Amino acid sequence: MASAGGGDGRKRATVTFDTGAAFFRQRLVFSLLSQRPCRITNIRATEDEPGLKDHEVSFLRLLDKITNGTHLDINHTGTTVRFRPGILCGGKLNHDCGSSRAVGYFIEGLLPILPFGKKPLTLWLKGVTNHDDDPSPDVLRSVLPGMFRLFGVEAGLELKVVKRGMPPNGGGEVMLRCEPVRSLKPVRLVDQGRIKRIRGVAYTTRVSPQTANRIVDSARGLLNKLLPDVYIYTDHYTGQESGRYAKQEKTTKKHHKNTKGESRWLRTRPSADALTICVCVCV
Repeated sequence: MASAGGGDGRKRATVTFDTGAAFFRQRLVFSLLSQRPCRITNIRATEDEPGLKDHEVSFLRLLDKITNGTHLDINHTGTTVRFRPGILCGGKLNHDCGSSRAVGYFIEGLLPILPFGKKPLTLWLKGVTNHDDDPSPDVLRSVLPGMFRLFGVEAGLELKVVKRGMPPNGGGEVMLRCEPVRSLKPVRLVDQGRIKRIRGVAYTTRVSPQTANRIVDSARGLLNKLLPDVYIYTDHYTGQESGRYAKQEKTTKKHHKNTKGESRWLRTRPSADALTICVCVCV
Protein backbone atom coordinates (compact mmCIF):
# COMPACT_ATOMS: atom_id res chain seq x y z
CA MET A 1 0.00 0.00 0.00
CA ALA A 2 1.04 3.57 -0.60
CA SER A 3 1.50 5.98 2.27
CA ALA A 4 0.30 9.50 2.81
CA GLY A 5 0.48 12.09 5.57
CA GLY A 6 -2.27 12.10 8.18
CA GLY A 7 -3.89 15.12 9.77
CA ASP A 8 -1.76 14.76 12.94
CA GLY A 9 1.57 14.96 11.11
CA ARG A 10 2.23 11.21 11.07
CA LYS A 11 2.33 9.16 7.90
CA ARG A 12 -0.50 6.67 7.64
CA ALA A 13 -1.05 3.88 5.16
CA THR A 14 -3.51 4.58 2.38
CA VAL A 15 -6.58 2.39 2.37
CA THR A 16 -7.45 1.19 -1.14
CA PHE A 17 -10.95 0.29 -2.28
CA ASP A 18 -11.19 -1.38 -5.68
CA THR A 19 -14.94 -2.02 -5.75
CA GLY A 20 -15.90 1.17 -7.54
CA ALA A 21 -18.46 3.73 -6.42
CA ALA A 22 -20.15 1.52 -3.80
CA PHE A 23 -20.40 3.31 -0.42
CA PHE A 24 -18.64 6.30 -1.94
CA ARG A 25 -19.79 8.86 0.65
CA GLN A 26 -19.19 6.56 3.62
CA ARG A 27 -15.63 5.78 2.58
CA LEU A 28 -14.75 9.45 2.26
CA VAL A 29 -16.39 10.40 5.55
CA PHE A 30 -14.75 7.58 7.50
CA SER A 31 -11.44 8.52 5.94
CA LEU A 32 -11.96 12.03 7.30
CA LEU A 33 -12.89 10.76 10.78
CA SER A 34 -9.97 8.35 11.01
CA GLN A 35 -7.54 10.73 9.26
CA ARG A 36 -6.41 7.90 7.00
CA PRO A 37 -5.99 8.61 3.27
CA CYS A 38 -8.01 6.46 0.91
CA ARG A 39 -7.87 5.53 -2.75
CA ILE A 40 -10.99 4.47 -4.66
CA THR A 41 -10.51 2.74 -8.02
CA ASN A 42 -12.61 1.10 -10.75
CA ILE A 43 -15.38 3.68 -10.50
CA ARG A 44 -17.83 2.50 -13.18
CA ALA A 45 -14.84 1.41 -15.24
CA THR A 46 -16.86 -1.06 -17.33
CA GLU A 47 -19.91 1.14 -17.95
CA ASP A 48 -20.70 3.17 -21.07
CA GLU A 49 -20.15 6.37 -19.07
CA PRO A 50 -17.22 5.60 -16.77
CA GLY A 51 -16.06 7.69 -13.86
CA LEU A 52 -17.63 9.88 -11.24
CA LYS A 53 -21.13 11.29 -11.56
CA ASP A 54 -21.87 15.00 -11.11
CA HIS A 55 -23.32 14.55 -7.62
CA GLU A 56 -20.26 12.59 -6.47
CA VAL A 57 -17.91 15.31 -7.68
CA SER A 58 -20.12 17.86 -5.91
CA PHE A 59 -19.89 15.87 -2.68
CA LEU A 60 -16.09 15.88 -2.95
CA ARG A 61 -16.15 19.66 -3.37
CA LEU A 62 -18.41 19.97 -0.34
CA LEU A 63 -15.97 18.00 1.82
CA ASP A 64 -13.18 20.22 0.56
CA LYS A 65 -15.16 23.32 1.59
CA ILE A 66 -15.87 22.27 5.16
CA THR A 67 -12.29 21.09 5.79
CA ASN A 68 -8.85 22.64 5.77
CA GLY A 69 -5.92 20.88 4.14
CA THR A 70 -7.87 18.24 2.23
CA HIS A 71 -6.16 17.05 -0.96
CA LEU A 72 -8.13 15.56 -3.86
CA ASP A 73 -6.72 13.85 -6.92
CA ILE A 74 -8.97 12.54 -9.73
CA ASN A 75 -7.51 10.90 -12.82
CA HIS A 76 -8.47 12.07 -16.31
CA THR A 77 -11.14 9.34 -16.75
CA GLY A 78 -12.68 9.90 -13.33
CA THR A 79 -12.36 6.21 -12.43
CA THR A 80 -9.81 6.73 -9.63
CA VAL A 81 -9.98 9.12 -6.68
CA ARG A 82 -7.25 9.78 -4.13
CA PHE A 83 -8.48 11.48 -0.97
CA ARG A 84 -6.15 12.79 1.74
CA PRO A 85 -8.29 14.18 4.58
CA GLY A 86 -7.73 17.50 6.25
CA ILE A 87 -9.14 19.05 9.43
CA LEU A 88 -12.88 19.59 9.84
CA CYS A 89 -13.28 23.30 10.54
CA GLY A 90 -16.98 24.19 10.32
CA GLY A 91 -18.09 27.78 9.83
CA LYS A 92 -20.71 29.33 7.55
CA LEU A 93 -20.67 28.00 4.00
CA ASN A 94 -22.77 27.85 0.83
CA HIS A 95 -22.82 24.96 -1.62
CA ASP A 96 -24.65 24.36 -4.89
CA CYS A 97 -25.63 20.68 -5.00
CA GLY A 98 -26.73 20.72 -8.64
CA SER A 99 -29.89 19.05 -9.90
CA SER A 100 -28.88 15.40 -10.39
CA ARG A 101 -29.52 14.47 -6.74
CA ALA A 102 -31.40 16.12 -3.90
CA VAL A 103 -29.83 17.93 -0.93
CA GLY A 104 -30.78 14.90 1.20
CA TYR A 105 -28.01 12.95 -0.54
CA PHE A 106 -25.44 15.44 0.78
CA ILE A 107 -26.94 15.82 4.26
CA GLU A 108 -27.10 12.05 4.68
CA GLY A 109 -23.42 11.76 3.78
CA LEU A 110 -22.35 14.51 6.19
CA LEU A 111 -24.19 13.16 9.26
CA PRO A 112 -21.25 11.22 10.81
CA ILE A 113 -18.93 14.25 10.78
CA LEU A 114 -21.29 17.12 11.61
CA PRO A 115 -20.64 17.19 15.41
CA PHE A 116 -16.83 17.05 15.15
CA GLY A 117 -15.93 20.44 13.73
CA LYS A 118 -13.75 22.99 15.48
CA LYS A 119 -16.66 25.43 15.46
CA PRO A 120 -20.39 25.31 14.68
CA LEU A 121 -21.23 24.44 11.10
CA THR A 122 -23.92 26.42 9.29
CA LEU A 123 -24.42 25.21 5.75
CA TRP A 124 -26.76 26.49 3.05
CA LEU A 125 -27.37 23.81 0.43
CA LYS A 126 -28.97 24.82 -2.86
CA GLY A 127 -30.55 22.55 -5.44
CA VAL A 128 -33.36 20.00 -5.53
CA THR A 129 -35.01 19.60 -2.12
CA ASN A 130 -37.32 16.65 -2.88
CA HIS A 131 -36.38 13.69 -5.05
CA ASP A 132 -37.55 10.09 -5.21
CA ASP A 133 -34.02 8.71 -4.78
CA ASP A 134 -33.09 10.65 -1.63
CA PRO A 135 -34.61 11.37 1.80
CA SER A 136 -36.52 14.62 1.89
CA PRO A 137 -35.58 17.41 4.33
CA ASP A 138 -38.98 16.92 5.98
CA VAL A 139 -38.06 13.37 7.00
CA LEU A 140 -34.57 14.40 8.09
CA ARG A 141 -35.69 17.29 10.28
CA SER A 142 -38.30 15.08 11.94
CA VAL A 143 -35.94 12.22 12.76
CA LEU A 144 -32.38 13.50 13.09
CA PRO A 145 -32.58 16.14 15.89
CA GLY A 146 -33.95 13.61 18.37
CA MET A 147 -31.39 11.00 17.37
CA PHE A 148 -28.53 13.48 17.75
CA ARG A 149 -29.68 14.37 21.29
CA LEU A 150 -29.54 10.69 22.25
CA PHE A 151 -25.86 10.69 21.28
CA GLY A 152 -25.10 13.73 23.43
CA VAL A 153 -25.47 16.55 20.91
CA GLU A 154 -27.57 18.69 23.26
CA ALA A 155 -28.13 21.51 20.81
CA GLY A 156 -29.39 18.91 18.35
CA LEU A 157 -29.50 19.43 14.62
CA GLU A 158 -31.29 22.37 13.04
CA LEU A 159 -32.67 21.85 9.55
CA LYS A 160 -34.82 24.43 7.80
CA VAL A 161 -36.33 24.50 4.33
CA VAL A 162 -35.89 28.04 3.00
CA LYS A 163 -37.06 27.31 -0.57
CA ARG A 164 -38.60 24.30 -2.25
CA GLY A 165 -36.90 23.10 -5.40
CA MET A 166 -38.33 20.32 -7.53
CA PRO A 167 -36.59 18.38 -10.31
CA PRO A 168 -35.41 18.94 -12.93
CA ASN A 169 -34.62 22.63 -12.33
CA GLY A 170 -34.12 22.71 -8.56
CA GLY A 171 -33.74 26.20 -7.13
CA GLY A 172 -34.46 25.11 -3.56
CA GLU A 173 -32.45 25.96 -0.46
CA VAL A 174 -31.99 24.18 2.87
CA MET A 175 -30.20 25.52 5.95
CA LEU A 176 -28.31 22.98 8.09
CA ARG A 177 -26.75 23.83 11.44
CA CYS A 178 -24.98 21.66 14.03
CA GLU A 179 -23.02 22.45 17.21
CA PRO A 180 -19.71 20.64 17.85
CA VAL A 181 -19.19 18.20 20.73
CA ARG A 182 -16.09 16.69 22.35
CA SER A 183 -17.41 13.15 22.40
CA LEU A 184 -20.55 11.12 21.81
CA LYS A 185 -22.48 9.09 24.36
CA PRO A 186 -23.12 5.40 23.71
CA VAL A 187 -26.70 4.56 22.85
CA ARG A 188 -28.52 1.26 23.33
CA LEU A 189 -31.88 1.04 21.62
CA VAL A 190 -33.46 -2.40 21.77
CA ASP A 191 -37.14 -1.65 22.41
CA GLN A 192 -38.94 -0.63 19.25
CA GLY A 193 -41.93 0.72 21.14
CA ARG A 194 -45.37 1.55 19.83
CA ILE A 195 -46.60 4.30 17.56
CA LYS A 196 -48.30 6.93 19.70
CA ARG A 197 -48.80 9.81 17.30
CA ILE A 198 -48.32 10.73 13.66
CA ARG A 199 -47.05 14.07 12.40
CA GLY A 200 -46.72 14.95 8.76
CA VAL A 201 -46.48 17.63 6.13
CA ALA A 202 -48.18 18.12 2.78
CA TYR A 203 -46.14 20.47 0.63
CA THR A 204 -47.10 22.03 -2.68
CA THR A 205 -45.40 24.36 -5.13
CA ARG A 206 -47.06 26.70 -7.62
CA VAL A 207 -50.56 25.27 -7.21
CA SER A 208 -53.67 26.35 -5.34
CA PRO A 209 -53.33 26.10 -1.53
CA GLN A 210 -56.59 24.12 -1.52
CA THR A 211 -54.71 21.24 -3.15
CA ALA A 212 -52.69 20.64 0.02
CA ASN A 213 -55.84 20.82 2.12
CA ARG A 214 -57.46 18.08 0.05
CA ILE A 215 -54.33 15.94 0.48
CA VAL A 216 -54.48 16.40 4.26
CA ASP A 217 -58.16 15.43 4.38
CA SER A 218 -57.52 12.26 2.38
CA ALA A 219 -54.49 11.29 4.48
CA ARG A 220 -56.30 11.87 7.77
CA GLY A 221 -59.21 9.79 6.53
CA LEU A 222 -56.88 6.80 6.30
CA LEU A 223 -54.60 7.43 9.28
CA ASN A 224 -57.37 8.19 11.77
CA LYS A 225 -58.50 4.59 11.38
CA LEU A 226 -55.22 3.60 13.07
CA LEU A 227 -54.61 6.43 15.57
CA PRO A 228 -56.64 9.39 16.81
CA ASP A 229 -53.57 11.63 17.34
CA VAL A 230 -52.82 12.62 13.73
CA TYR A 231 -51.72 16.09 12.69
CA ILE A 232 -50.58 17.00 9.19
CA TYR A 233 -49.82 20.60 8.36
CA THR A 234 -49.58 22.21 4.94
CA ASP A 235 -46.47 23.83 3.49
CA HIS A 236 -47.25 25.93 0.41
CA TYR A 237 -44.64 27.75 -1.69
CA THR A 238 -45.16 30.30 -4.45
CA GLY A 239 -43.02 32.76 -6.39
CA GLN A 240 -39.30 32.85 -5.64
CA GLU A 241 -39.67 30.40 -2.74
CA SER A 242 -41.07 27.67 -5.00
CA GLY A 243 -37.80 26.94 -6.76
CA ARG A 244 -36.46 27.62 -10.20
CA TYR A 245 -38.87 27.89 -13.11
CA ALA A 246 -38.30 26.16 -16.40
CA LYS A 247 -36.85 28.34 -19.11
CA GLN A 248 -39.67 29.77 -21.17
CA GLU A 249 -39.81 31.99 -24.19
CA LYS A 250 -41.62 35.27 -23.97
CA THR A 251 -45.11 35.61 -25.34
CA THR A 252 -44.87 36.20 -29.08
CA LYS A 253 -47.16 36.76 -32.03
CA LYS A 254 -47.19 34.65 -35.16
CA HIS A 255 -48.69 35.53 -38.51
CA HIS A 256 -51.03 32.77 -39.69
CA LYS A 257 -53.00 32.22 -42.90
CA ASN A 258 -56.07 30.02 -42.82
CA THR A 259 -57.39 27.88 -45.67
CA LYS A 260 -59.32 30.81 -47.12
CA GLY A 261 -56.20 32.91 -47.44
CA GLU A 262 -57.26 35.32 -44.68
CA SER A 263 -54.46 36.60 -42.49
CA ARG A 264 -54.67 36.85 -38.74
CA TRP A 265 -52.35 37.05 -35.75
CA LEU A 266 -52.11 34.19 -33.27
CA ARG A 267 -50.76 34.77 -29.76
CA THR A 268 -48.62 31.90 -28.49
CA ARG A 269 -47.98 31.44 -24.78
CA PRO A 270 -45.36 29.34 -23.00
CA SER A 271 -46.48 26.11 -21.42
CA ALA A 272 -47.01 25.92 -17.67
CA ASP A 273 -44.38 24.47 -15.37
CA ALA A 274 -44.77 20.96 -14.07
CA LEU A 275 -46.36 20.75 -10.62
CA THR A 276 -45.13 18.48 -7.86
CA ILE A 277 -47.16 17.39 -4.86
CA CYS A 278 -46.02 15.02 -2.14
CA VAL A 279 -46.95 13.97 1.38
CA CYS A 280 -44.45 12.99 4.04
CA VAL A 281 -45.75 11.40 7.22
CA CYS A 282 -43.35 10.93 10.13
CA VAL A 283 -43.90 8.92 13.29
